[in-house]
Amino acid sequence: MSYYHNNQGQNFDWETHFEKSGYLETPSYNTTIEYFTRLADKSPFAKIVNFGVSHQGRDLKCLICSSTKEIQPKKAKRSGRAIIFIQAGIHAGEIEGKDASMLLLRDIIVTREKEHLLENTILVVIPCLNPDGHERMGANNRPNQLGPTLSGWRTNALNIDLNRDYTKADSAEIKSLLRLWSIWTPDFYIDTHTTNGLDYQYHLSYGIERHHNLDPRLVQFGNEMMIPQVIKGVEDKGFLISPYIEPVSENITDGITSWSYEPRYSTGYAAAQNRLGLLVEAHSLKPYKDRVFATKAILEETIEYINTNFRELKDLNRFADKRAVQKFFMEKKRYPILLEGNSENEPFLFKGYKTSETESIITGKKVIQYTDEKTEFEIPHYNKTEVIKTVKVPDAYLIPAELKWVPRLLKLHGVIFKVLDRDITCEVEKYMFTNVKFKNYPSEGKMQADFEVIAFQDTVKIQRGSYMVPLSQRTIRVLLNLLEPLGPDSLARWGYFNSCMERKEYVEDFVFEPIAREMLEKDDRLREEFYFTLEENPEFKADSTARLDFFYSRSEFADKNENVYPVMRLFEAKRYFSYFDRVQ
Repeated sequence: MSYYHNNQGQNFDWETHFEKSGYLETPSYNTTIEYFTRLADKSPFAKIVNFGVSHQGRDLKCLICSSTKEIQPKKAKRSGRAIIFIQAGIHAGEIEGKDASMLLLRDIIVTREKEHLLENTILVVIPCLNPDGHERMGANNRPNQLGPTLSGWRTNALNIDLNRDYTKADSAEIKSLLRLWSIWTPDFYIDTHTTNGLDYQYHLSYGIERHHNLDPRLVQFGNEMMIPQVIKGVEDKGFLISPYIEPVSENITDGITSWSYEPRYSTGYAAAQNRLGLLVEAHSLKPYKDRVFATKAILEETIEYINTNFRELKDLNRFADKRAVQKFFMEKKRYPILLEGNSENEPFLFKGYKTSETESIITGKKVIQYTDEKTEFEIPHYNKTEVIKTVKVPDAYLIPAELKWVPRLLKLHGVIFKVLDRDITCEVEKYMFTNVKFKNYPSEGKMQADFEVIAFQDTVKIQRGSYMVPLSQRTIRVLLNLLEPLGPDSLARWGYFNSCMERKEYVEDFVFEPIAREMLEKDDRLREEFYFTLEENPEFKADSTARLDFFYSRSEFADKNENVYPVMRLFEAKRYFSYFDRVQ
């Protein structure tokens, strides 16, 4: 098929690089942006927008596409249309979404075969969120993947996995994306990827939030209403699709899981923002051509469904924003901060290939060999979670003035806060870290910490310039995930407050020995606890440093801020509102 169209007296070739290469290649970042720019030039209802700069200085661009000129965020929100974010290339070696978006946008803007998809939607399409990784092109970057001929690299220029960065936002790319999100507040989020791992018949798999991380009405809309229709539409186009294949073990017969997404990931972050996110995973061992067209099919079917059901989706989003505040702030329901998959499951008909096993001379264990012979068998699908930890929701968080980086990060997430205009004294709740253990290796450049916390009350002087963050706002889930230490992706979990867990002062044993003896003689309860610990804990008894620390940590010389989380929880916050101004 030829794609030549006249644009202001010029004939433009609208065939994509992917098509010209015989469906084997994906274009460079510059070539990609040139094509998207031409699409924007083709229509008065499309616009290419810079929304940031990568670490290596490449412009981050998105295409905004509407059936009217409502391509400014405020006008778009007032239009009543559903705003859909489509994102490709967060892992730049997994690039089907970029080429699929080019094909779909051509159908909408150029040939106009699919222009009806914009009747009730506005598309914000990011062709590649990770351009630096994209331009690290190589033939060997994705050893588990069949094509394209050259592909980009998973991480950005700083070796950060952007799909682990949504909450902490270390990268320039995710910082820029969060600003874009806050400006547009999309109604639906699609993130396109390629799988690793097993071989099976499916061209695509999908993930969508189905648990306690999201308002149940949105969960029902996504899982019971939208997904069945999307699956039917994709399969009618000739592509097999399944829930995301996350195996329990190396043996697929043990089953697959569909547990909750943590907010470090795109789909989990969408849920924290009270929105549905759709994870699209093209199967890495299918030909690149099939993967691109399968991805195009699921994009098209998802937009089609939202285009038809836009009012219901927008109503549910508005309700979810309000209900989150009502439930957790006004009604003071405890927030489910930690979830865990359980043993509940339902049968799933897995469509795979027959396998054999061979003994590996390399690894010394058996290695699976896939055949071309198709097979189907039932396996358990573990798709239920339970809440294992909840937290009481405060009225507000108090952030000391010296932690300016925290409110700067919160602002990226669309959080509103106030600044204290004078020194005040107030009653707060604090957390103390206990049983602190650090991981043996870094993750995303951070030394993560495991810990427990104990809450205690304190009366503190809060300095002018400190920040109050009320939880009576639509980003309440984001706030709780960031600032409650026990959250799986809290700033504390990611190691941003590790310095609070360090001891900066110490005592010599010859100096403190007489003080410890005096404490032992004068305090009956302390003496009883010390001798009980000696008797019950052989490791403590043999550790002279631990024995000295037993007394030092209970003395007037101990650092009262050691292991104390600096972000405070405020209840009855209205008493202090008048002392804060400069809403940010």
